[in-house]
Amino acid sequence: MVVLSSPFDFSELRHGVAMHFGRLALQSNLILAPMAGVTDRPFRTLCRRFGAGLAVCEMLSASTRLWATAKSQRRLDHEGESGPVSVQIVGADPAMMAGAARLSAERGADIIDINMGCPAKKVCKKAAGAALLRDEGLVARILEAVVGAVSVPVTLKIRTGWAPTQRNAERVARIAQDAGIQAIAVHGRTRACGFSGKAEYFTIRAVKKAVDIPVIANGDIDSPETARRVLEITGADGLMIGRAAQGRPWIFREIAYYLSSGRRAPEPPRAWVRDQLLEHLQSLIAFYGEYQGVRIARRHIGWYSKGLAGGTELRRQLNRATTPQQQRRLIEACFEQSGTEGGLAA
Repeated sequence: MVVLSSPFDFSELRHGVAMHFGRLALQSNLILAPMAGVTDRPFRTLCRRFGAGLAVCEMLSASTRLWATAKSQRRLDHEGESGPVSVQIVGADPAMMAGAARLSAERGADIIDINMGCPAKKVCKKAAGAALLRDEGLVARILEAVVGAVSVPVTLKIRTGWAPTQRNAERVARIAQDAGIQAIAVHGRTRACGFSGKAEYFTIRAVKKAVDIPVIANGDIDSPETARRVLEITGADGLMIGRAAQGRPWIFREIAYYLSSGRRAPEPPRAWVRDQLLEHLQSLIAFYGEYQGVRIARRHIGWYSKGLAGGTELRRQLNRATTPQQQRRLIEACFEQSGTEGGLAA
């Protein structure tokens, strides 16, 4: 059992349970899910610091001609990022996917992750993302092409199927294993479910029983207690956390502590949260520049301030703030008004 030596000190618990696939060893089996517009380099860096064993990059189109855009260039920017670097690609053409994987590996990707789980209409209407689950033959061709194109490990992210009446995650997982995929992450919803309703984990358990490669459970893992329950239900080798890390990147360390000790870690003091937020703001400005960084920071500040007295007013005023200095003053004033001791409200 791990005992914290101070009210909010995770130094004794640097990592969760190690996880291995291919030739890679992750120091923790807790993984940050790729989220478009969220998991940029500054956010990945924070989550890695707080215990994520892997932080998957925002997805890239397999059409490499689109990589010249400013948005794609930032998604391709891994400068100074601790490895392993996992680059996620999305597309429906085996040759294009193989080419994108090859180029990503040449640019320094340690892992290629294939997206067959995105439910967005703009992705699925191109027969990519979760839409691929309707064509298991094409799934096999894409996976074989990508695995054959690179020497780095290739992983796969899927949903449980296209619709509740069309769950085929077990078959897709077997196809993936046969193609040489090294690990598979399964979101406990179908494409038709979007993000509504509750994730179900029994299909993930069936996938775990169907294959020998590591299986990572994803969907609605928003607390240490839920993390333990999902591991117990699914028998999964790891957990992938997405929306619950927004505004709380230290959730990885909290989960690792709970799984290790059986006890909840203390809530972080508000002054500590303020300092993490201000550092995050600074890194966003440095990465994006002042104009875009201020605008991207708004959503992150909103997530951090949930449950904070004065948080609603802070978010309202943030929409009018146009400089990092204004944002910083608003943050400091809001936290000062709320006090610096004690955790955030639930």
